[in-house]
Amino acid sequence: MRIAVLDDYQHAAHRFADWDGLGADVRFHAEHIADPTALAAALAGCDVVVAMRERTPFTAEVLDLLPDLRLLVTTGRANASIDLDAARARGVVVCGTDSPSSATPELTWALILAVARHVPQEDARLRAGGWQHTIGTDLAGRTLGVVGLGRIGARVARIGAAFGMDVVAWSANLDPAAAAEAGVRAVPKEELFATSDVVTVHYKLSARSVGIVGRDDLALMRPTAFLVNTSRGPLVDTGALLEALHAGRIGGAGLDVYDVEPLPAGHPLRSAPRTVLTPHLGYVTEDTYATFFAQAVEDIAAWAAGSPVRVLG
Repeated sequence: MRIAVLDDYQHAAHRFADWDGLGADVRFHAEHIADPTALAAALAGCDVVVAMRERTPFTAEVLDLLPDLRLLVTTGRANASIDLDAARARGVVVCGTDSPSSATPELTWALILAVARHVPQEDARLRAGGWQHTIGTDLAGRTLGVVGLGRIGARVARIGAAFGMDVVAWSANLDPAAAAEAGVRAVPKEELFATSDVVTVHYKLSARSVGIVGRDDLALMRPTAFLVNTSRGPLVDTGALLEALHAGRIGGAGLDVYDVEPLPAGHPLRSAPRTVLTPHLGYVTEDTYATFFAQAVEDIAAWAAGSPVRVLG
């Protein structure tokens, strides 16, 4: 059995699971392979591919280039970049793993605090010999607007309440009673963007939710408010966000996710003002990787034994 582990950016996958116990030829790919033809060449002869989240899409067209593929394992319980119907039609089993729920909320708050207190700027200036150049924003008594009150959004909301913030939330089908049980006020979308000092996005990406934070929403925000997105890049209209940042219409942004990943070297977000950028680190923690890769090995072993587990779709 030949196994490929993709997008192992930190050269870390090997230490989080007993790959040797599979008795297989396991190859770890640290560099992202974006071109489908190059990907097919790298995966030629592979029975099993382990994909890290949505870093590498597996469309019908890509799957057609992988005739030897029999098992596709994705970290996490869902992967919008895998065409499950196409995989099923080609006889490819797709399995997932569990995903701890604490890592992304914690990074969300790292970004909120970094933007509010200008941490990267002050760090850079201090190292360059400077001292105290900015004035931070208090969070206590301010309003936190949560776009999407699911598992992660609800956890972010609870932390906001612990900071003494007034927490409001919106999603297309948010039940006000359920929001109240979570200690959050459900409000219309327009009110959330117009009244929040911090807007944080935790929405599931789908065809309907692409651009759910658009130009009109950003135009409602206060010039001192800032936007944080640790969910998926396409949820926010990047062009409109860049315009708002350069025009000073919003106070800043903290971003962990992008329309194209890895973010191209010359992308305008890299030089956008009043931003804190991280390279999709929301789930990149020791505990999360330990779960991802250990269960990926379990998935492979179970499939090889004829009893697949955590099958998706």
